[in-house]
Amino acid sequence: MDDIVLVSYFISLSILFIFGLHGFIMIFYYNKYRNVKQIPQKDFTPDKAVTIQLPLYNELYVVERIINSVCEINYPKDKLEIQVLDDSTDETTQIVAKLVEKKKNEGFDIHHIRRGTREGFKAGALKEGMRIAKGEYIAIFDADFIPQKEFLNKTLSYFSDDKVGMVQTRWEHLNGDYSILTKAQALALDGHFVIEQTVRNKAGFFINFNGTGGIWRKSCIEDAGNWEADTLTEDLDLSYRAQLNGWRFVFLKEFTSPAELPSEINALKNQQFRWTKGAIETAKKILPLVWRSKVPLRIKLQATFHLTNNLVFPFILLAAILNVPLIFIKNSGPHELYFAFMSIFVLAFVGSFMFYLYSQKDIRTDWRKKIVLFPLFMAGSMGFAVNNSRAVFEGLLNRKSEFVRTPKFKVENEKDSWIGKKYTSKKISLSVIVELIMAVYCFIGILSSIYFMEIAALPFQIMFFLGFAFVSLTSIKHALSKA
Repeated sequence: MDDIVLVSYFISLSILFIFGLHGFIMIFYYNKYRNVKQIPQKDFTPDKAVTIQLPLYNELYVVERIINSVCEINYPKDKLEIQVLDDSTDETTQIVAKLVEKKKNEGFDIHHIRRGTREGFKAGALKEGMRIAKGEYIAIFDADFIPQKEFLNKTLSYFSDDKVGMVQTRWEHLNGDYSILTKAQALALDGHFVIEQTVRNKAGFFINFNGTGGIWRKSCIEDAGNWEADTLTEDLDLSYRAQLNGWRFVFLKEFTSPAELPSEINALKNQQFRWTKGAIETAKKILPLVWRSKVPLRIKLQATFHLTNNLVFPFILLAAILNVPLIFIKNSGPHELYFAFMSIFVLAFVGSFMFYLYSQKDIRTDWRKKIVLFPLFMAGSMGFAVNNSRAVFEGLLNRKSEFVRTPKFKVENEKDSWIGKKYTSKKISLSVIVELIMAVYCFIGILSSIYFMEIAALPFQIMFFLGFAFVSLTSIKHALSKA
């Protein structure tokens, strides 16, 4: 039995080690290409027909904000079409109808599009809008975004290259300092945008449209097969199909699109579940096409890492479960050499730290204050292992589920609150109970490590405990919160 535990733990750490070391690879490419600049068209004339799509589903609190901000974008009205793709089932629809009528009277070419169904969810709504869109270019914003006024002038200039099919901007965080929860999210997203997206784009690897805050060439979407709803990450799916067809993407690190981060943990869990499961579904669908394509091996390998990195979550969970019996195994037999060898896996932790450190130093003057949150962020990632592992298994087993959108509450600063508003979840799911049990279990691991004086094991035991405890207790607290 001891050997089974040891082998299982070794396999888990090996997987985590491989993905952790990928952080060093990203840092290598970051330094190699850091001086490479994206070059826009010098003499850009805003004469292209553009359609802006706003996919909505029950966005009571933010729908006015997004429509008003889009109408403030600096671009000729006669070249701009706005589609409000409204699948709502609540009073959001009435708010949209009144606001659209007002904007029409102000001279905007704006349309309130109702399908009467949620078939295909966001992908279905975007595809329906595409069918009747007038624009040569399609910009997309989710309801939690506030696009900058120069968005179109900044992004359209890159389409002077006929091979460019999509331009993605970096997400900025409206409420990044609102709470520990949003601070951790901001750190995670900065790593993705500042390092992953930037490095992959500059190095010639495949990147992805992030679902919002970007603009497509309409012919690129059509050439790639249009939006498809067979995965929960329709943006990732279409991105790969387009790039496999030879289209080039541009990522703009220096130009941002501000957005609201989920401030309620159960909303964040739904978002993370959808992103994780959708990425696994997309990997199953797309990776065979990637490996059969004629793209270079370096691109195939990076695409594989990109599409499969969520596989780490079941192994994080397995490592958490095996950590406790390993304390007893180590003190009951001659396994010192084995455990000494496994200590090299701390390099994976270092790789992750360097990844996020570089992202903060790149864009923030107060990066020292931000990177201090890294241990809390790592603990939180561990705490999400139950939620995200379920998503991985559902994706691998082809279990279909509906697109559960992330509710927005117009929380922009410390004076705002989501408590008492619609769309908050009042359910305490089974996964929350499992997370609470894991917190108690990992606390036993802490006591065991202290008892056997396994001091080296304590940091990770503590992080697992803090992660599961924070996620489970915060989930319960937020579910029971009342105005």
